[in-house]
Amino acid sequence: MNLSFYIARRYLFSKKSHNAINIISMVSVCGVLIATVALICALSVFNGFNSLVAMMFSSLDPELKIMPRTGKVFDPHASEIEAIRQLPEIEIFSEVLQENALIKCGDRQVIGIVKGVDSLYKHLTDMDPALVDGEFRLREDIVNYATLGMGLAYTLGTRVGFITPLEIYAPKRDERINILIPQNSFDVEYAYTGAIFRINQAVYDDSYMIVPIELARSLYRYEKEVSSIELKLSPEANVQTVKKQLRRILGDQFVVQDRHEQHADAFRMMQVEKMVTYLILCFILVIALFNLVGSISMLINEKKEDVRTLRNMGADNRLIRRIFLFEGWLISGIGAVVGIVIGLILCWLQISFGLITLGTESGAFIIDAYPIQVLLSDVLLVFVTVITIGFLAAWYPVRKNYEL
Repeated sequence: MNLSFYIARRYLFSKKSHNAINIISMVSVCGVLIATVALICALSVFNGFNSLVAMMFSSLDPELKIMPRTGKVFDPHASEIEAIRQLPEIEIFSEVLQENALIKCGDRQVIGIVKGVDSLYKHLTDMDPALVDGEFRLREDIVNYATLGMGLAYTLGTRVGFITPLEIYAPKRDERINILIPQNSFDVEYAYTGAIFRINQAVYDDSYMIVPIELARSLYRYEKEVSSIELKLSPEANVQTVKKQLRRILGDQFVVQDRHEQHADAFRMMQVEKMVTYLILCFILVIALFNLVGSISMLINEKKEDVRTLRNMGADNRLIRRIFLFEGWLISGIGAVVGIVIGLILCWLQISFGLITLGTESGAFIIDAYPIQVLLSDVLLVFVTVITIGFLAAWYPVRKNYEL
């Protein structure tokens, strides 16, 4: 066993001449332990919310989405797009035309987002679990059907089975607005409410209407153009690998996004919140380790005779310094290991039993208890953080008390 580590271990567990040193050492271990538990639990909660948001978005978002880098629409039959259509990793290739429109039902009206999709869209996304009323359908004979978000349907006062059609207005994009007769400056299409969905995301529930792409092209005066291509990959395909392949084929004219990139702002905000929480808890950890500075300083003063004896026996300055550095590492290391174990146990209990709920009433929120997802990277980050701060806290009194 390393001599400096062996002596440091003896110093940590042996009885000191002053009980205050033992007490301060235990306070240091407890402070590190509590801060470590807080770090593990807080980061795991943020991971849980991140996964929850990704799961809710995924019901309407494709695995990969192709959009033009400039402009609103592009030709889906261009040579680059046709090359992608033939890739074996692509299971579903769906054309989408999306734009804002004025949606009216009776005497109610609202600005919403009209998403025109083709017949393959129902195989691209898992719509059925999100439906709260009706059946997802696009067209029957000459009748167009629309699938609305719950918030949008509530605002318009419509529901499945209403005989009053939805009126969808869009400005004529290739004509000037007629100031004298403004209504002549709009194209209008009609659709009946076929289904209502809810995914508990306001960006979709309050604004989106899904209609046949033929209706959208007629409304916005396009022949074959699309605003995006949405892709579903085969089960054995890797999303990141296929994304890189698509970018090589498409070049700089198109943007290829996965599900996280489609909602980059939301996920970026969650990562910023997670990082800020991590930094705040690290600051608390630094404050807790001030006890370690005092404990090492008092131990150095108590062991002056031992240091003199070691020097007489041939110990150099480097060995003596390592003894007290190892002492600080042991205190922070024990606190870190025990704190990580306790933190993981608490996370397991929360996952298994939902001990901490989001509210007093069941069903008031999307989930009843705080979501938890433990990542190995976070556990390693916490351990390295505690050990690093512990080393710095031990190094300062060693350097300050002895110019070894």
